[in-house]
Amino acid sequence: MTSANLDITPRQASLAEAASLSRKGGYVQAWKKNTVVQGIPLIAVLLLLWELLPRWGMVDAIFIPPLSDVARAWWDLLLTGELFTHIQASLARSAIGFCLAVAVAIPLGFLMGRYEGFERLTDLLVQSLRNTPQFALLPLFIILMGIGEASKIAITFYSAIWFILINTISGVKSVDPLLIKAARAMGASDAAIFSQVLLPASIPSIVSGARLGVKAAIVSVIGAEMLAAKSGLGYLVQHSQLMMEMPTMYAGIVTITAIGLATNYALVWFERRATSWKAASEVVTR
Repeated sequence: MTSANLDITPRQASLAEAASLSRKGGYVQAWKKNTVVQGIPLIAVLLLLWELLPRWGMVDAIFIPPLSDVARAWWDLLLTGELFTHIQASLARSAIGFCLAVAVAIPLGFLMGRYEGFERLTDLLVQSLRNTPQFALLPLFIILMGIGEASKIAITFYSAIWFILINTISGVKSVDPLLIKAARAMGASDAAIFSQVLLPASIPSIVSGARLGVKAAIVSVIGAEMLAAKSGLGYLVQHSQLMMEMPTMYAGIVTITAIGLATNYALVWFERRATSWKAASEVVTR
């Protein structure tokens, strides 16, 4: 036994072992929290059933074709460039509508959450509008704006704005009043309070609203394209269904699902990056 080993006390050895177990436990906890990785086996089983059940005759292959047929149709759409055309049309409409909703909802949400008088003045109108289904207003949008891009962007904007607005109001109201008072005592202006206190503290709630708003924007633009469009993923799905091109229809549906998932996880990543200061502050307070 060396002198270096003699210097290690039993307590130090126990602490080292505890640290090692803690690291292993951290890996286990990270694995348990990773819903994407743990969810892959279930998705794989569903995809396998999708392939096998139609081939075994347990479901009608005319209406639910095997997954391999859907993959072949998707690949054909990709090679011809038709898929990119429809994706670009749908993403452009939903992105413009969503960005307009963010540009309106966040400032309005901060005003309603920060100033009670302004909230009392506008709340009835907001509640009335947000409880009106978007597709009930689609005929009105078409009458006023025509069947072109404007009506589709308008319904996308209308669908997304309420989720972002309500979550922004909730985020502003949940800010600790003591933080605002402390900023006031230090001579901070309204602009400084907004940028350095309210906005950072409200980001988690705003991003949650944005995730719901993105979903609403995609759903609404797909619905609008099914009713009045000559391009877009909604048009692709609707046209394929009318022509009884089932593999192509499912290829469009799978593409819509993939876009929704990618957008959702991108916003989750952004939320973690934008709120990393919060986790650091919690560690410091401990």
